[in-house]
Amino acid sequence: MGKNYLVSSEIAQEVIGVGIKKASLSVINMILLGILGGAFIAFAAEASNMAIHRLSWEDYGLGKALAGVIFTTGLMLVAVAGAELFTGNTLMIIALIEKKITVWRMLRNWIAVYIGNLIGASFIAFMMNYSGLFNSSNGLMGGFTIKTAAYKATLDFPQALILGILCNWLVCLAMWMAYGAKDISGKLLAIYFPISLFITSGFEHSVANMYYIPAGILAKSNAVWAGASGLSPEKLAHLNWEAFFIHNLIPVTLGNIVGGGVLVAGVYWFVYIRLSKEK
Repeated sequence: MGKNYLVSSEIAQEVIGVGIKKASLSVINMILLGILGGAFIAFAAEASNMAIHRLSWEDYGLGKALAGVIFTTGLMLVAVAGAELFTGNTLMIIALIEKKITVWRMLRNWIAVYIGNLIGASFIAFMMNYSGLFNSSNGLMGGFTIKTAAYKATLDFPQALILGILCNWLVCLAMWMAYGAKDISGKLLAIYFPISLFITSGFEHSVANMYYIPAGILAKSNAVWAGASGLSPEKLAHLNWEAFFIHNLIPVTLGNIVGGGVLVAGVYWFVYIRLSKEK
């Protein structure tokens, strides 16, 4: 009986093949699968918020750890059920370096999937606002959603960039190991630990933020939830669409590209492909 996993050098070749397949998808399939990916991550985000929204400041670390346990389900759904996720697709850079795909093919995938992720995650944010679930705990769930969004929308550019790099370093390591597993249980275990690390640590994931921040922006229009957030009118005013894109989504996205494309795909290409050719 053969081994049910790939070693790192074999994973590198597998990721190149995956990159070729992703680049070959039709635009409509990229967008549709991107919508699913955004929705799956948003489900994980809202559920982790629900689990921890009543915990006190003293329980902050335990709350983040609990959120990490729950949030892992999002990437599991992407990897096993099937979806496209921009952050994971930064690994396509390894296929680009090997000249198996063109820059245009890679960017075409990234743009289409990114748009799909934004649609899917924002749709769940919209649905959650009208589901009645933000009324949980007398509106504390809505308040927590707003508070989470406000924090993320006020990060400065370098901070958001660094948190984005650290996040996708772990996310792409999770995907890298998942590509190396030949059975579903192996893929789930490979995903679980790195993703729980990134959530527990408080790093920034562009697709998750496509849920967190729009959900907060929509929720702040409810007076009860806004009051439950404990934020001043000034801070609530700063939670808006411009802050979403400028203070969070753009720097976090750039950081995610560096974390996955350079620190995972680039480094492993250098170690397992380039250096192996020189031997």
